[in-house]
Amino acid sequence: MANFHVIGGTTERLAHPTIRKIHTADLIDSLRLGMADFWEKPSHMVLLALIYPAVAIVLTVWASGYYTWPLLYPLLGGFALIGPIAALGLYEISRRREQGLDTSWQHAFAVLHSPAIGSIFAVGVMLFVVFTLWLTAAQSLYESLFGSAPPMTIDVLVQQILTTPQGWTLIIVGNLIGLAFAVITLCTTVVAFPLLLDRDVGAAAAVETSFRAVIKNPLQMALWGLIVAIGLVLGSIPLFVGLAVVIPIFGHATWHLYRKVIEPEAATMPVRRGRAMKPGKTA
Repeated sequence: MANFHVIGGTTERLAHPTIRKIHTADLIDSLRLGMADFWEKPSHMVLLALIYPAVAIVLTVWASGYYTWPLLYPLLGGFALIGPIAALGLYEISRRREQGLDTSWQHAFAVLHSPAIGSIFAVGVMLFVVFTLWLTAAQSLYESLFGSAPPMTIDVLVQQILTTPQGWTLIIVGNLIGLAFAVITLCTTVVAFPLLLDRDVGAAAAVETSFRAVIKNPLQMALWGLIVAIGLVLGSIPLFVGLAVVIPIFGHATWHLYRKVIEPEAATMPVRRGRAMKPGKTA
């Protein structure tokens, strides 16, 4: 029964939350509400404390003579694939603020005591598998074009990529493969983690609900994925410092996107900033 709880939730049948049809205005409103949550409870110092050690570890590995430069771009880009896991505490803060509860940062760790922690862990493992497959695909593509011997310096790698036909093939095909993995991540997790924090429906129902949300709102979800991708790129440019603002805003905004996409169980939505939405009505 414990295993079924993780996969299928607390009921005998898989939950089937109702999906709303949303519009571009809902994406904009979600971002606005995410910004409001961030400015109310700034988390940039927390994110800096997490981002820079991670970047330092990556750079240390490459400076230690392992000569795995071809994986540097896939590794940094692949962090976006596991971003939903890093945003769990942000979802919880937005959830508590929505309900008028205390939003002190220690409550972000309340996720660890969630009844759905097993399901959250299961979806997290799935994302790490996707992340690993992405790195494996990126390495295999590089070796198929340039051989198994890695470049000894980053200058050699840049020259390979920008001045050879194989390099341009790597850029084009590599980014297409990365896009495929990004789409998989979006389809499986766009509302999965917020749903699990809100309702203990199980990992299978959370992933299935995310798929249905994307299928019902393909253009809006594609636009959301594009907005997130552009934001992460822009946040990475100034030595990654922008990610300390971009990541929490997107994390909070994802909670509000979830509220707009998934029909609530209660009679009405919690009253808070932005447009109130009632069950049965689409945004």
